[in-house]
Amino acid sequence: MNRKKLQKLTDNLTKNCKHLFRGFDKDNDGCVSISEWINGLSLFLRGSLEEKMKYCFEVFDLNGDGYISKEEMFHMLKNSLLKQPSEEDPDEGIKDLVEITLKKMDHDHDGKLSFADYEQAVKEETLLLEAFGPCLPDPKSQMEFEAQVFKDSHEFNYDM
Repeated sequence: MNRKKLQKLTDNLTKNCKHLFRGFDKDNDGCVSISEWINGLSLFLRGSLEEKMKYCFEVFDLNGDGYISKEEMFHMLKNSLLKQPSEEDPDEGIKDLVEITLKKMDHDHDGKLSFADYEQAVKEETLLLEAFGPCLPDPKSQMEFEAQVFKDSHEFNYDM
């Protein structure tokens, strides 16, 4: 498979995945190595719920401190939601949404989400996996990627 075709396939697979680079760059060296890329694609295509929860939490934890704070939630929701023309300040609606989210997901009531809070909430309601914005491929893109890659597997050059 040539570079252009592979690039198009991966672009389609990851088009809605914000913060993809940070999620794949596990050693935080500013580069996604071949093994990090393969591990990321493996998670996208065949990852368990547990693996996907860990990945999404890492993406949502913008500062890497092990928690998703109110400020991080606000930032992600503000960037994810469509802006509607209204007389109300849109930031107020987002602040309200953050408070509703905390009531639903913050099981230890400390004003921020730990992985344990997030994990419990997602296990109770899997729709909360991407509560703060898309970070996993949609099923249609995933199926198209797999169909194309496995259909054209004879195009890969296995020489190393």
